[in-house]
Amino acid sequence: MSVLFLGKTWSFVLGVGLVVLSLAAFLTYSLQGATRTLYLPGPTTNGHYQIELECTACHSETFADRGAIQKACVGCHGSELKEAVDSHPETKFTDPRNASRVAVLDARFCVTCHREHRPEATGNMGLSLPDDYCYRCHESIGDERKTHRGLSFDSCQSAGCHNFHDNRALYEDFLTKHLHEPELVSDPRLLARSPGKPARALGPNDADAPATHGLSKLELLAWARSSHAAGGVNCSDCHLKGPAYKEKVVDERCAECHEEERAGYLLGKHGMREAQGLPKLAVADARQPMRANAAERTLGCTACHGAHAFDTRKAAVDACLGCHADQHSENYRNSRHAALFRDDPSGRSGASCATCHLPRVEQGKRVRV
Repeated sequence: MSVLFLGKTWSFVLGVGLVVLSLAAFLTYSLQGATRTLYLPGPTTNGHYQIELECTACHSETFADRGAIQKACVGCHGSELKEAVDSHPETKFTDPRNASRVAVLDARFCVTCHREHRPEATGNMGLSLPDDYCYRCHESIGDERKTHRGLSFDSCQSAGCHNFHDNRALYEDFLTKHLHEPELVSDPRLLARSPGKPARALGPNDADAPATHGLSKLELLAWARSSHAAGGVNCSDCHLKGPAYKEKVVDERCAECHEEERAGYLLGKHGMREAQGLPKLAVADARQPMRANAAERTLGCTACHGAHAFDTRKAAVDACLGCHADQHSENYRNSRHAALFRDDPSGRSGASCATCHLPRVEQGKRVRV
């Protein structure tokens, strides 16, 4: 009888052990890759959904408090706030003289206004406060300024006037200071560089690709008309890595000359997944409306700049519209901005997608606009 009892006990223990081991294996597996989504307490915002599988990007500490989350926020966005000349910096709220402000809006912490995993309470720009939150500190603005009388507080940002973090463009002294600045142009030839070689314009006969590469006449012509050729950048400058000639040029190779551009790309929505060590974003994974025929594309340098031609005018408009199918993008095609841009090969008239959505260059120096 006792032997039978012991046998059943060991069978039970073994069964429980197998269940525990199976559960442990499942938990270990599920903490890797796409199955991590099982642990999300709710969908992430449009600004962070690309990196939601890299939990430690925000939750750098186990059971992190607001201070630890704040450190992670500043780690990614601190440089942007510094460049923006933040209108509501943390110091404005940590100053003891402003203790009353903290009681109204504790803007010492990003999560006061930007909470993740709460889609039912999250609006534009990841804002998880009611749209009229400005009234908490500025409820008397209508009495102080005649121009603001009768305006609702939920229109402060939606009307395009105010930005919580940067309002320099509204200040008269800022407008006066920049009134007579020269026109900014978008021309990558100003940035073309080939380390260790003279910047001499190259033509089809100068191409130094090996004969085995089989470069077509169209590819040669496309390269000869490119900014690379104009800046003296030859085939080997991109394709030759050590003794081997590489058929495919990786983004890291591009970054050897275009370090600033690569850094900016990784900071933006197109490259933020790579910055966290995740696979490149596929167009099909985007939340905005995208073209069905672009679904299988993955983002990277040549996703917008093509290969050999590197046509900046094409990258400034066609590359964007080749993927984006939202109403804003579709409306651009028939706009006056687009008509003027198409009619002026120099690109000085009208406005492209890149005019507003990318930094521009002036005399070879990158500036913020």
